[in-house]
Amino acid sequence: MQRIRVLVVDDHRIFAESLAAALAAEQDVDVAAAGSAPAALRNLDRAATDGRRFDVLLADADLTAPLLAVPPQSPTPLRESVPRACPRDGIALVSGLRTSHPYLRTVVLADRDDPRRAAAALQAGASGWVAKDCSLSRLLAVIRGVLRDETHLPPALLTGVLRELTAARKHRSESERLVESLTPREREVLRCMVAGLGRKAVAERLFLSPHTVRTHMQNVLGKLGVHSTLAAVALARRAGVGPVELEAAAAASVPVP
Repeated sequence: MQRIRVLVVDDHRIFAESLAAALAAEQDVDVAAAGSAPAALRNLDRAATDGRRFDVLLADADLTAPLLAVPPQSPTPLRESVPRACPRDGIALVSGLRTSHPYLRTVVLADRDDPRRAAAALQAGASGWVAKDCSLSRLLAVIRGVLRDETHLPPALLTGVLRELTAARKHRSESERLVESLTPREREVLRCMVAGLGRKAVAERLFLSPHTVRTHMQNVLGKLGVHSTLAAVALARRAGVGPVELEAAAAASVPVP
């Protein structure tokens, strides 16, 4: 019998341990519990190193954000962050795991139905959204289903989630069109802005004068139809624009002896 390894992540200890105990009663399920996103990451890494990686992760949608967290716009990847405490909630944890543990199937556990957050969870890479008060048999069906590459949502959420995903796709298409209107140099400047670089740092990175960078930034804001760097970054992220590599930026700014 092939066993399913499940990790439950919830900062409500009694709930996490109770759910883990219920799942462990199944003959084909091995389960562990973690009380926070950093603890979950440690469990996942340890299991992968030992050759006993988890198959499914059940994550609370409302994990409490840790006190020491990497800012949302930080360019530092999830697995490379120093405190490794960057996930702000269960959906952010799922998003990071899509890159760091691509084999893992993730299911978000929620206290309430929320089409917008459920859609965000699917976009982040989750395979399912399940109510915390669902039956054990239902949860087991979801766990086994996602391992067959199925996507699971409560029937009552389907219409709302489809509406949210359609709106998000339309929004992204418009954002992509606006980004395509930028010149190659303006796109470089935008990627620097996404990375959180200020005008001086952008000038050093691209070997331009601060005045020229300021002009490019103004052009970027104008073409994107926004009035602030934050708005430009948000639009860029919707369009799939990533940040410049900061290591490369740092190396470029070091004078050659």
